[in-house]
Amino acid sequence: MDNGTISLGLMALLGLLMIAAAISDVRSRTISNELNAAMALLAIPFWIASGLALWPDVLLQFGAAFAVFLVFAGLFAIGAMGGGDVKMIGAVMLWIPLPLFMPTLMVMAIGGGVLSAVMLIHMKLRPSDKPVEVPYGVAIAAAGLWALHQQYLNQFQVIG
Repeated sequence: MDNGTISLGLMALLGLLMIAAAISDVRSRTISNELNAAMALLAIPFWIASGLALWPDVLLQFGAAFAVFLVFAGLFAIGAMGGGDVKMIGAVMLWIPLPLFMPTLMVMAIGGGVLSAVMLIHMKLRPSDKPVEVPYGVAIAAAGLWALHQQYLNQFQVIG
């Protein structure tokens, strides 16, 4: 089995894990530590199969993902994000190529905004005493799937 096949298999597994996390977040507003750990740990064989050099590629990838994690951990500290969402963002960003970091975060923000608007409309139509909890794992998964498609599965990226 060649490295390209292994990389594609690992990306498919990441996609399934992100979808499972999004479904879990919608159902129970939680994302398990096991799912997040699996996403993070599977990045290591993905890096190897993708041919990333330990220095400086892996270090830069890890450092950038950790920086994103720290920013969102700050949002968790002020109550703006859930802990599972923050861990999921950090785990997913381990897979995202550096040039796609900002576009991925933008897609995530737009998805989160749409999700928040849907939750607000739902709250207005069906008032509840419970606080509104946005299942942000859905936006994270959508952005992660978008980024993987853009980098690895988009056969038209050479056009233009």
